Amino acid sequence: MLRVTVTLPGGQTDRSYDVLVGREAIGDLRRCLPEGVRRVAVVTQHGLVGPDGALDWDLAGLLGDLDVVTHEIGVGEEAKSLTTIERLARGFAEQGLTRRDVVVGVGGGMVTDVAGFAAATWHRGVPVVHVPTTLLGMVDAAIGGKTGVNLPEGKNLVGAFWQPSAVVCDLDALDTLPPREMRCGLGEMAKYHFLTGDDLLAMELPERIARCVQIKAEVVASDEREGGRRALLNYGHTLAHAVEIATDHRVAHGEAVAIGLVFAAELARDLGRIDDDRVAEHRRIVAGEYDLAVTPPAGVDPDELLTLMARDKKALDGLTFVLDGHAGPEVVAGVDESTVRRTLERFVS
Repeated sequence: MLRVTVTLPGGQTDRSYDVLVGREAIGDLRRCLPEGVRRVAVVTQHGLVGPDGALDWDLAGLLGDLDVVTHEIGVGEEAKSLTTIERLARGFAEQGLTRRDVVVGVGGGMVTDVAGFAAATWHRGVPVVHVPTTLLGMVDAAIGGKTGVNLPEGKNLVGAFWQPSAVVCDLDALDTLPPREMRCGLGEMAKYHFLTGDDLLAMELPERIARCVQIKAEVVASDEREGGRRALLNYGHTLAHAVEIATDHRVAHGEAVAIGLVFAAELARDLGRIDDDRVAEHRRIVAGEYDLAVTPPAGVDPDELLTLMARDKKALDGLTFVLDGHAGPEVVAGVDESTVRRTLERFVS
């Protein structure tokens, strides 16, 4: 079992938490819950966990002495909504969930985002423990305390920073994933490649996941609420979120991040920040080593993408991107719209 500690800023060690990575890690779930808990609200999706589910985990048995109620949410990005949060809150009320109890999110990144936001808002904050069941959730979504839901106008526009009490990454869950879900996780891994230069694919899977957690934990520790450096973790995400919405989520998040990484490299070159060789390296890593698409699907409208990117939550001063440069990726605000449009039209075509 690998253990990575996320140490939060300001020396507040009581808010730090462990991320467990390994097979059969779910067996440690009970020990990961805060002391004094009586009730557990498990947030998950239908058919995921249980005797007839993809994961044959007996959560109630593992948490035997506690009152465990399972709250199921819908599948797909349309379920990542304020309507879902209201349904969960009403379920928490019926269960009698108090501030001394805990929410446990079991599922992919969408589930942990929703469970975390529900926990952050119920009674103005109850503990949450995440059990990510996808590669993307393990290396990114469940770590760092960013929670949220979507609006028709954009992804993750409503949310809160709410750190989990623990994260349990049971690698047995990955055995149940279809190839596309694994590719989505690889999209986020490719992002870490460019942020650090680490050859993650040279590592065994447990070490690779733990290394991604370490990278994110170090960034989160330096900038918990995304006031500066943490925005680097959004490398490739500005276009990615726009592509997801423009395609009605037919392009999944990790796939869109891969496309966004290559677009960010093209834009950085057009702004004189990097050269052709560095752009070629982005394409080689994303397409060659990670076997991911590097362009959006045909028919995507550049004008719609530009409008959606302008609504991105990082856009504090005009169009804002994380862009590569001689010193590595950095946040660049106020990027000229005409340059973005030219790059985007060429990229999409």
